Amino acid sequence: MATRPVDRFDFHVSLLSLSYILKKGLGPEISDFADTAAIMEHLDLIISVDTSVVHLAGALEKPVWTLLPFASDFRWLLDRDDSPWYPSMRLFRQTSPKEWGPVLDRVALALAQRVASAS
Repeated sequence: MATRPVDRFDFHVSLLSLSYILKKGLGPEISDFADTAAIMEHLDLIISVDTSVVHLAGALEKPVWTLLPFASDFRWLLDRDDSPWYPSMRLFRQTSPKEWGPVLDRVALALAQRVASAS
């Protein structure tokens, strides 16, 4: 997969697109996983809790960050931040039950590092 540097304009356009999606929603546009996969092809990164979306993104080898609860599903294994099933996936785990703040802090830091390294 070819990559290119992200400039400020691209990042701004991406944020505008995300803003539109969040405000308007794509629900009416999505009827099946093929539609979801088509949308994912336009994304640089998918960030989500453990849903079918992260499994689809992983199967498509799209970069995906999955936020996992303290007592996550057995298939995520233990004590690792990657997935043997999806090489493009990074796992962000809770270190204690019901504490999402530290998870979101780690995601925010990783995202800032990703954006900084792309520019």
